[in-house]
This record gives sequence, structure tokens and C-alpha cells, in this order.
Amino acid sequence: MRIAVVGAGTMGHGIAQVAAIAGYQTRLTDADLSAKDAALATNTSSLSIQRIAEVTGRAERVVGMHFFNPVHIMKLVEIVTHQRMARDTVRFVTKVARRMGKDPIVVRDSPGFASSRLGVVLGLEAMRMVEQRVATPEDIDKAMELGYGHPLGPLKVSDLVGLDVRLAIAEYLFRELRQPHYQPPVILREKVRAGELGKKTGKGFYQWPKEPS
Repeated sequence: MRIAVVGAGTMGHGIAQVAAIAGYQTRLTDADLSAKDAALATNTSSLSIQRIAEVTGRAERVVGMHFFNPVHIMKLVEIVTHQRMARDTVRFVTKVARRMGKDPIVVRDSPGFASSRLGVVLGLEAMRMVEQRVATPEDIDKAMELGYGHPLGPLKVSDLVGLDVRLAIAEYLFRELRQPHYQPPVILREKVRAGELGKKTGKGFYQWPKEPS
């Protein structure tokens, strides 16, 4: 038998606790899990913050807070604002990001924000260069790492992000912006279709060692 308790206040918690102790499969939920003045941050790398905010009932407290992978190493946090957001929300999450040791930038809500619009274009062009046999993935990445000071080349980054994720973001940006440089190249679609998704599957534009379980 299953019991659902709606309302996670003092009584709701207590009822759920005794139900669980009695051996029932118990689910506790609340209609409003956060304080009215809480900032609601989303880590999306491309979806519209404005659209997310509109369905929350507290748009002024919703903000984009886009961390970069791996989070414990990458310093950047992209703070994304929108028309209905309160200024103190921006100040608050900027302060939080700095306390975490991050270096935040503030951008306006638009498809892909700043980082994805730049990063996806570079990654897709690198894929087209592989497709056209301009150079190997290793040499394309080395051109950006040694020539432009990028810590990782665009194809390594794409493999780390996941080629399925890269494809989904590229399709979204192409649909929203209608700019040809966001159209996914054939090689990306083929790799995703073949299950070659990058590091998480062991193969993408590179071969990746299996992580110990």
C-alpha cells in the first residue's frame, strides 16, 4: 500500500514519518517547497530563462546561473537576467557565485546566452573541418589550444559535454536564431545515431578510457 501526504509542514512531516515507520511506501510533497523570497536559479546552458520564470509565479526571483563542467575546476558562472527579474536577485546570486570562488559574468536572456552561442559555433565548425578532412581532431584542437590559448580544444569540449547534448543545443539555436552556422553538420548526426556520444560512451571524436566503476 502507498500513502501520499500533500503538505510538508509540521503535521505533514509527522504523518509521513509515522506512515513510513509503519512500513507504507510514503511520498511527501508540498505545493510550495521554497520561501517566497528565495532565488530560484537554473543551470540551463541555452533555454530561455524568461519562459522558465513565467510559469513559477515569482518571475522576479528566477535567474540563470550557468556553471561550467567540471564545476570544481571551471571558474566561470554565467548569470542570465531577464526583463522581469529584480535587481537584488542579480546582486544576490553574483555574491553567492563569488563566495563559491567563481568569476561571474552577467548576460541578457537570449537563445544560448553568450557562452553557448560562441562555444557551439566553434565546436560545429571544428566538426565540419573534420568532415571536410581539413585536419585531424587532434590538430584542430591543438590549433585552438596553442594558437589561441584555449585550455581545451572545441572537439574535446564537445566530447566532454556529450555529442547528443551538443546536437540538441545546436538544433535549438538553429531553430531559434535561424542562422546557418548553427545547423548541425552531418558528422555530428551520424555519431549520435551510432551511439558515439563522447566521453560518456568511450568514443566520440576521440577514444576515451573507461572510467573505473
